[in-house]
Amino acid sequence: MSQYALRLPDSLLKQARKTAKRDSVSMNQLFITAIAEKLAVLEAENLIFQRAARADLSAFKRILDRVADVTPMPGDEILN
Repeated sequence: MSQYALRLPDSLLKQARKTAKRDSVSMNQLFITAIAEKLAVLEAENLIFQRAARADLSAFKRILDRVADVTPMPGDEILN
């Protein structure tokens, strides 16, 4: 395992201490978990963009054409 010196603004350190105490974890564990969660989100976002780049919109629309004509729920509309 490696070590890394971390400089934090006082306000962020104060909030981290409060959160670690509330969750009954060490500051080290709080930071490891926070970094792991952030990296997981970034990786998931990257995978989503990769899959979206492979999407075939015309095939998707052909599939939708086979479904009953129903107005999409708000937010589910296809934007051109």
